[in-house]
Order: sequence, then structure tokens, then C-alpha cells
Amino acid sequence: MSAFSLECRACPRLSKHLAGVREEYADYHAKPVAPFGADKPALLIVGLAPGMHGANRTGRPFTGDYAGILLYDTLHRYGYASRPVSVALEDGLRLKRCRITNAVKCLPPGNKPETSEVRQCNAYLKAELEALPRSAAILALGAIAHQAVLMALGLKRAGYPFGHAARHVLPDGKLLFDSYHCSRYNTNTRRLTEEMFREVFERIGEHVADKP
Repeated sequence: MSAFSLECRACPRLSKHLAGVREEYADYHAKPVAPFGADKPALLIVGLAPGMHGANRTGRPFTGDYAGILLYDTLHRYGYASRPVSVALEDGLRLKRCRITNAVKCLPPGNKPETSEVRQCNAYLKAELEALPRSAAILALGAIAHQAVLMALGLKRAGYPFGHAARHVLPDGKLLFDSYHCSRYNTNTRRLTEEMFREVFERIGEHVADKP
């Protein structure tokens, strides 16, 4: 398993959960959510999993939910997105030199994937990381996304501890940046502010600004 598939049903708990969602919300995407953006990005953003009424509804990462508000506004501010708001597949938004994916491609119950599901889905992320240009940077949104990146690369957590605004040099020379997830909880509690999020993108910009 490495090529993304909308028909993936490898995780029984997630498949059962999505089947129930489709019954309740017939117009929702309610399938694995594909990555979105440039094929050869300068920046790959790794989130946790689709949100119930966001990506799980619209079929595009961080689209139509609260977590996408800060993310897409920031991407637009730093030149990675054509629009500051992402509401639907047909809204005309395009990403530039940027790609967004998730550690787990399916909506998990309670927005909490199990470790086995992160591991099962990790082959997709591994393939995405292997396809990155050598000069690309990676941004992990939250500790689980950070750990999923390390898992995909066969690296130990102890050597690359998660921390907001942390910067890690990976064995192949790529840089892994960390940020708290731009979730409603984190932004409402001020654990993550706009200024803190922009600080991370300023650091990323120092690495990718002069890259094609």
C-alpha cells in the first residue's frame, strides 16, 4: 500500500465509522481524503486527520472547518495559496509550491485515531515524503503528525522531539518544522496564536524562499 486510494478500507474501525457518517450525511464526502496541492512542493504540510464537518464533508484537507481558517489565511499571506479562505472544492483556491496531507486519511471517531491506524496509513505518508524534492521542507501540525513523519522515515522520536517552532534537520538534509495544530481548541485557548503560527512560517521561509 503506497498509492492513495479513495477505496481504501484497511482500517475496520474507520471504515465502519465512515459508513455510519454516510448514512447520516448522504451529501458528505465520507471517504479517505486525498492530499491537495502541488505535485512537487517546496513545503509539505502534514495534519492529523480529516475533520467531521470539514475535510470529511468537502473532500479537501482543512476545507470548510475551523482549523482551516488560520491555516489558509497564513498560506495566502506567505504566498502559498491563491485565496485566504478555503470553503469548498469548487471555490477556485489553488496552492502554490505547497501540498497538504494528513497522517490519517480517514475521519476517526472523536477526531482521535488509534496508533494502529496511524501505522496502517503510514505507507501513504511514506510515499508522499519519498516523492518530495530534495530541497523541500515539511511542517507537522501537532505531535501525532510529527510522530507519523518520523515513523514514515524510520526515525526515533528521541532524536527529534516535538515542540512548537522546532526545526529538525533530517538525515537526507530536508528540514522538519513543528507547530501546534491550528485547531479550534488551540486557537481559542491561545495555545496557538496567529503570531506564533506566523513565526513558524517565517522560519520556513528562511529555508524555502530561494527555492524554485
